[in-house]
Amino acid sequence: MPQERDDIPSTLQRSPEKAQRTWKKTHDSAVGTYGEGQRAHRTAFASLKHSFEKVGDRWEPKEQKGPSDPQAERGATQERGPTAGGVDVNASRQHLEEVAGRLNIPGRSSMKKADLVDAIGKANRRETAEAREADKGRGR
Repeated sequence: MPQERDDIPSTLQRSPEKAQRTWKKTHDSAVGTYGEGQRAHRTAFASLKHSFEKVGDRWEPKEQKGPSDPQAERGATQERGPTAGGVDVNASRQHLEEVAGRLNIPGRSSMKKADLVDAIGKANRRETAEAREADKGRGR
C-alpha cells in the first residue's frame, strides 16, 4: 500500500521531498517483499541513510552517498547490529563538528570522533522528541 504523507515518520515529514520519496519508495517495495512491519521500516531507513543523515529532527542530504554506519554496510542480512541512528559515522571529523555546532553541542572541538557521533545522536533524539511534543500540542 503506497505511503501517504501522514503515514511516514515525523522526522521525514519535516525533511526534503527527496528524502520522503526515497523512504516511501523503498518502504513500499519492502512491504511487497517482507510484508508490513518492522523489517519494511528498517529497510526503508537503511536506504534513506545512504543519501541522507539525521540532523536534529529531520533528514538532510549527505555530502557523499554511501552507508552511514557498520549496520548499513552489512546490508539486508539477517544479522542486525546497532546503528548510529542516522548519524553518518563515515563523515569527516570536520563535518561532524559542523553538525555538532548547528546542534549547539558544547565541547565539540575537544571531543573524539566517536564522542561526536554519540553527542549528535543524543541531540538528534532530544530535538526529535521536542518536535513530536510540539506536534502533539498543534493537534498533529
